[in-house]
Amino acid sequence: MTRTLIMLATAAALAACSPAVPNSAGPGFTDLETERARRDAALQGQPGIDLGPTISEEVMGGDPFATEELPGPPVDTARISDEQDFEAVSGRETIESDAERIARQREAYTVIQPTALPERSDTDRPNIVEFALTTTHALGEPVYRRSSVNAEARFTRACGRYASADLAQEAFLAEGGPERDRRGMDPDGDGFACAWDPTPFRAARTVGNSGR
Repeated sequence: MTRTLIMLATAAALAACSPAVPNSAGPGFTDLETERARRDAALQGQPGIDLGPTISEEVMGGDPFATEELPGPPVDTARISDEQDFEAVSGRETIESDAERIARQREAYTVIQPTALPERSDTDRPNIVEFALTTTHALGEPVYRRSSVNAEARFTRACGRYASADLAQEAFLAEGGPERDRRGMDPDGDGFACAWDPTPFRAARTVGNSGR
């Protein structure tokens, strides 16, 4: 018993001599227990509870949600369209003013009619556009008689000389086509050399006529 009392007395003396443990949060911060109590009170909706400043308030020196407004370039509101703002538009526009504006736009509307294709006076090359518009048969439809002797080889050799089908068709017409095909550029006899297609030119004319 005496030994136990001596040990208790020694422990009490050591506890009294040990230094106090400082607040690990450091100066300027409230105790975590206080902060937790504040949060619980706010969650429970208890009014009139003043638990001191929060940690964020101490650090920020006031409103924890306060932010510094950064300066920006001036906004020219006069140049911003308000056409999507119903109140702004209704304040200056009426049904009558809309009708007047539509009438002015209709008066200013002009339909430009298509004109004839210009003549190419600077060259004696055949006009493939004019040729396309004078034909009506489909691509690949035989119209002219052709020789079948070595037709594929002649076609490949002759058409390989031109960078495009348009240039091949010009040369074909200049050499007597579509009636004659001396170099085998039109083996199927449709009058279109090297698979040249008149369809785009015909379609352009159809669109132009529909606008009249």
